Amino acid sequence: MKTILVPTDFSEQARNATKLAAEIAKRGNAKILLVNVIEGARNFSFNTMGEGAEPVGEEAFYINKLIEVQKQHLKDSAADELLKGLTVETILEMGNPYQGISNVIAEHKADLLIMGTQGSSGLDEILIGSNTEKVVRYAKCPVITVKDEVSLSDIQNIVYATDLTTDQSKFISHIKSIQALTGAKLHLLKVNTPNHFYTQRQMKDKFKKFIDQNGLEEVTVNIYNEATEEDGILYFAEDLGSCMIAIATHGRTGLLHLLTGSIAEDLVNHATIPVMTLSMKK
Repeated sequence: MKTILVPTDFSEQARNATKLAAEIAKRGNAKILLVNVIEGARNFSFNTMGEGAEPVGEEAFYINKLIEVQKQHLKDSAADELLKGLTVETILEMGNPYQGISNVIAEHKADLLIMGTQGSSGLDEILIGSNTEKVVRYAKCPVITVKDEVSLSDIQNIVYATDLTTDQSKFISHIKSIQALTGAKLHLLKVNTPNHFYTQRQMKDKFKKFIDQNGLEEVTVNIYNEATEEDGILYFAEDLGSCMIAIATHGRTGLLHLLTGSIAEDLVNHATIPVMTLSMKK
């Protein structure tokens, strides 16, 4: 792991993400990219030194003042005691937050993205959605979302929710990396719902084959019965304690996404513990 990207809006949640990123970077000898995106203006990009295309026209005065303020916020964030001793770069983007983050991932070949989220629920979740959900759905690198302050030492268990059928070897390699950094125990989880129910006997061989194919170690196998998959994952993690949830997302769009939703995105919205995702969309 060489590069960890941390989008920041300078909120408490963003600082919680920065704290976790700093711990991972120190153990993995990685650099951190702090990126802030100014939303609602034309696309401009600035590096740490503030170099880049300058806005012109009526918006110039306002945009220049906003850029000046955000650059100072980024500079202050990079000087945070949490990041002492680490290689830190700052990037200021303008435009669409999701697109700005995606551009930085591609340009800098980020290995991991860690971002804070407040989540959403009810009508806000349906009507507004969040940039976090878009990043989770499409990002080309693993994403860890955090709400509250968390340390690597708090991650003693990784709950890996999977259907045991989809090829998730790429995701598993990242899960193994986090497992190695934390020393956490891995818990494979298959949630039974009323419409999709499997017995322990039916799942025994599938679990064994999955573990052998992916070379998993320090792992338990678990079946949990609940009304929905999301609730099953959340309740299992809650019962276990000291957890991070790991789940792949299908990256569906349009009507199919509206009809089926995404368990991964729901978990990002509702879980109070860290959630690690990776889009399976090619």
